[in-house]
Amino acid sequence: MTQHVIFVAPFCMHATLRFIAGGAQLSDVALSVISQEPAEKIPAEIRARLQGHWRISNALDPAQIVHAARQLEKQLGTATCLMGPLEQLQVPLAIARETMGITGLSVEASLNFRDKSRMKTVLAQANVPCARHALVRDRNAAHAFAQKVGFPMVVKPVAGAGGKSTFRLNHDQDLSAFLERFPPNPAQPSLFEEFVKGQEYSFDSVMLNGELIWHSISRYIPSPLEVMENPWIQWCVLLPRDIDGPEFDPIREAAAAGLKALGLNTGLSHMEWFKLGNDRIALSEVGARPPGPQITSLLSYAHDIDFYRAWPQLMALGEFEPPARRYATGDGYIIVRHPETRVVEQALEEIVRIIRIELE
Repeated sequence: MTQHVIFVAPFCMHATLRFIAGGAQLSDVALSVISQEPAEKIPAEIRARLQGHWRISNALDPAQIVHAARQLEKQLGTATCLMGPLEQLQVPLAIARETMGITGLSVEASLNFRDKSRMKTVLAQANVPCARHALVRDRNAAHAFAQKVGFPMVVKPVAGAGGKSTFRLNHDQDLSAFLERFPPNPAQPSLFEEFVKGQEYSFDSVMLNGELIWHSISRYIPSPLEVMENPWIQWCVLLPRDIDGPEFDPIREAAAAGLKALGLNTGLSHMEWFKLGNDRIALSEVGARPPGPQITSLLSYAHDIDFYRAWPQLMALGEFEPPARRYATGDGYIIVRHPETRVVEQALEEIVRIIRIELE
């Protein structure tokens, strides 16, 4: 039986279009799109596979999403799935689903993932290790947290994504400068976190009917925060081929417990975490959505499948066949893959040595 699936895409970005194309290829799916841009912004070869399109002025407004979805339902029948890959969309989509009676990530769960302070509280209550944190609403609370955990520390927006607007504060002068530029207040608090020292990884996983059925582990070389603070540093992501060893048992256990506590029943998630040594780990944050296009592409190359199609199939049809990890892959502006992890590591080292990216 064909399922009417509605894909919400504020703008026709490259990665978003790849997910739309993947969903449109599914034989049991009639895919329609809600966007802020006209249908003509979608390439003709993808548009030809769509069953419908509705344009709205604000794709982050749940009321507009609901109105557009109901108009599309008049043309294509009742929608069974309402989806979108962007972090900022998850709460509006959950509200729209609840309004329309469509199954999927609940409003409460979406808030657990979107509000990073709330997320850390839920994880702590589930005994999942994460950095000490505080939701800071005024200067006094900021100084009190600094006195408690010491420097360096990290400050980020409550509803951040992908390291955007994240700062490392190394001493009192940095804190004072931050508070002058971004004074926290009850309406716009900031999330202050203990600076965790260790190797930084990501954990991408598939939950199906409440069970963790597949995962991938990536390592950042160097850390995302270092790259943000030093724009000249080459950003690299490494997906080692072998991730089944006992050294990753702690994150597998913590991730399964954390995702259940946060409320993810079925979906693909992207988690940031630190390996601290002596089998100790700390979770940083997690999004109930696909990883950014860099890692989604690497996942596709590592497993010889199209994750831009696999994610819509999971969300729309509840189907996901866990793929074997056939290659190690890495991205340092150039994607490389090889059956041996060390060969990929050496290639990344060479790329970093000879290539320097400068934006003017």
